[in-house]
Amino acid sequence: MRNTAVTTSKAPAAIGPYSQAIQAGNTIYVSGQLPIDPATGAFAGDTIEEQTRQSLLNIQNILAEAGTDMRSVVKTTVLLSDIANFGAMNEVYAQFFEAPFPARAAFQVACLPKNALVEIECIAVK
Repeated sequence: MRNTAVTTSKAPAAIGPYSQAIQAGNTIYVSGQLPIDPATGAFAGDTIEEQTRQSLLNIQNILAEAGTDMRSVVKTTVLLSDIANFGAMNEVYAQFFEAPFPARAAFQVACLPKNALVEIECIAVK
């Protein structure tokens, strides 16, 4: 089984030695997505809602490039700069998924790249 990089211009380019996503067999591992709008290179906004929406749109676009969608997501990890933002993040997150919802872990971290409020990664199966 070969690993295949998944790359799209509809999500921020990798800025280090990693891929936007890797497909290994029928599994897709999407790297943590910051709330960067690929059209501008800037954060999509200053609120947790705007940033969560952009991080999930980036994931959605990467999965589309891999030939699948959010319904194929089996696991997500949400990193928050402040766990107090969990409720507001969760409201936006719920707009992108339907039952059966993916498994999920959510953590507060000391700091995210570029001082983002949120970063989200996922695993999907085609």
